[in-house]
Amino acid sequence: MADGSKAVIQFLRGVDEPVVPDIRVTRSRDGRTGQAIFVFEQPEALAPEVMEAITGMFMLDEEGMLVTREVNGKFVNGKASALEATYTWKSEQDFERFMRFAQRYADSSGLGYSQDSGEAPASDSSNG
Repeated sequence: MADGSKAVIQFLRGVDEPVVPDIRVTRSRDGRTGQAIFVFEQPEALAPEVMEAITGMFMLDEEGMLVTREVNGKFVNGKASALEATYTWKSEQDFERFMRFAQRYADSSGLGYSQDSGEAPASDSSNG
């Protein structure tokens, strides 16, 4: 990763995955825990000439690296066709860190990005 402000995803350490995934984010009602599910259709990490084992999904940006080992292959007619990775967080700080990565990744990949707040309560709201 040459550019310090660039955000990338890797399945093979040192090799940026050029395929942009579909990402679905879910959170618990209290917002503390949740998951981001990434689906990569026909990723280069599954190309026949790639001989390395996939040991995780590595999300790198200027703050460092987020890692998940929960990566599964999808197969169609016996051939690998997609990778699905699940990143789980267990605190509001972890979620905020993930969202900073997601924003940088969207910017680096030339994607539009919008954060839908939905019905999640604001973190500084009070009952009163």
